[in-house]
Amino acid sequence: MDFFMWIQSPTDWGMLFLSALLIGMSKTGIQGISLLAVPLMAMTFGAKPSTGLILPILCMADLIAVLYYRRIAEWKYVLKLLPAALAGFAVALLVDKHVPPAEFKHLMGGCLFAVLVVMLWSEWKGKENSLSSYWWYGPLFGLLGGFTTMIGNAAGPVMAIYLLSVKMPKYSFVGTNAWFFLVINYLKIPVQVLAWDNITLSSLALDACTVPFVLLGGVLGILLVKRLPEKGFRYFTTAVTCVSVLMLLV
Repeated sequence: MDFFMWIQSPTDWGMLFLSALLIGMSKTGIQGISLLAVPLMAMTFGAKPSTGLILPILCMADLIAVLYYRRIAEWKYVLKLLPAALAGFAVALLVDKHVPPAEFKHLMGGCLFAVLVVMLWSEWKGKENSLSSYWWYGPLFGLLGGFTTMIGNAAGPVMAIYLLSVKMPKYSFVGTNAWFFLVINYLKIPVQVLAWDNITLSSLALDACTVPFVLLGGVLGILLVKRLPEKGFRYFTTAVTCVSVLMLLV
């Protein structure tokens, strides 16, 4: 598949570069912004081909985030989520051919909306989220994260809701998020190359054109996190996550 054939106008290039910028910002700053890039890429390159084009961009941004936040991560949360996330990969591969993508989208949105409501209710009441203390809470998010990232690179809101719900400070939030997605996204590469065949030399050449915009987005994300106070970061991340979840519902 020649992805350069899909570029028909300057607008298409603009969509590609804007998506790369948003992904860079999300990895070093506000998780959830990257979900805005998913529909932009799908409109330009098609739903399934775009997932193969986005993945190397995500991997580049993950690497930038980990290099910057390499010493800031709550590894107990990463290790709690990873096994279930791998199970989510398997579920996604099993059901991919049997359920229409639109139904996946609405199912993911419904699940995330329910959890988001619980989290917001806990915030409003000033209480701890009691669900987060149960043994199944972390693995449930890991499973949902692995499933959504495999189907449509849409796990940003899943991880954001989980890390917000366990009251993680902003730098630990970004560092933990960075390490989790670095592992997850690099594990996805052989699956998408061998099983879905949507990462090609042509797509990688197109991805290479986005590197400056990923770097710029990464810098903007770092500056944004530095400027936002702890509460401001939490409120802004919650707002972006709410928008992301609503995008999955409509």
